Amino acid sequence: MLGNQTGARVEAGQVKYLDVGERTAGQRLDNLLLRELKGCPKSMIYRIILKGEVRINGKRSKPETRLQLGDKVRIPPLRLPDKAQQANPGKHLAALLEASILSENEEFLVLNKPAGLAVHGGSGVRLGLIEALRQMRTEWQDLELVHRLDRDTSGCLVLSKNTIFLREINKILKNNSAIKIYSALVQGYWPDTLQLIDAPLAKNQLESGERMVKVSAEGKKSLTRFRVVERFGRQATLLEVRLETGRTHQIRVHCQFAGHPIVGDTKYGNRELAAALQGIKKLCLHASRLEFNYPPGGPRHEFFAALNQDFEEALKLLRSKTKSVNNRS
Repeated sequence: MLGNQTGARVEAGQVKYLDVGERTAGQRLDNLLLRELKGCPKSMIYRIILKGEVRINGKRSKPETRLQLGDKVRIPPLRLPDKAQQANPGKHLAALLEASILSENEEFLVLNKPAGLAVHGGSGVRLGLIEALRQMRTEWQDLELVHRLDRDTSGCLVLSKNTIFLREINKILKNNSAIKIYSALVQGYWPDTLQLIDAPLAKNQLESGERMVKVSAEGKKSLTRFRVVERFGRQATLLEVRLETGRTHQIRVHCQFAGHPIVGDTKYGNRELAAALQGIKKLCLHASRLEFNYPPGGPRHEFFAALNQDFEEALKLLRSKTKSVNNRS
């Protein structure tokens, strides 16, 4: 039997069971497995969950299932890399993450997540943000992701330091009482009148672990609000985006659905429109602001994250092009 707090590492060739204790209660199933199965590719994590090889109290579950105190998790036999083969954060990554800290207290850590850094390892990523942070400081060994940002999305990211905060912030996010504001540069001329997209989203989880999302009547309710901040002729528009719900790839898919995919989005983008924006290769989506009350009803916490350098350079390039066109006309 595994320990009832964090669990022991899974050994090859053996079925193991994990009793969910105070420390692991409230976590997502996929996050728990990514922590317990050190070095296991993310694609394998999702595959064994979706095939039903991982069970909670004898029942099949989804990757996003929240664990409850007293749950028993079945973990199938797996062959995992030796600890000596696992990656460690280098000096450059460690310095980058230290410089990205926006706020820290006894309850949580808030970072301006760098673009291009996955929040956790797997699927070709040897070391993710969460694994790197846990190795950097002794007091960060128990950090847990509160929410996620895509690999190429930068900005405000919250990590929990204890179970109490993790449970409460999950309730806050579930009740949509937190404010999450993004900056998004989209292709084309976004009309002022398009201020709300209410379109349900359905997620298709491939065996490889890749997630594709589309607008579907069978999907979950998804609301996104938009406000035009700046236009660059008819080539592109800078938007302030507010999430009313928190679905996977919500902003990216809603922008695509509106006919204005995010600049630099290779998964949901439009190649023909992208061709008109030469010189901008990176995803221009940034979690610029985050607000929540903690404890519930208590003080307001507000965090602001500056745009990453690539996003700033994209805006500078577009402003230069727009100014040049205006001067010629």
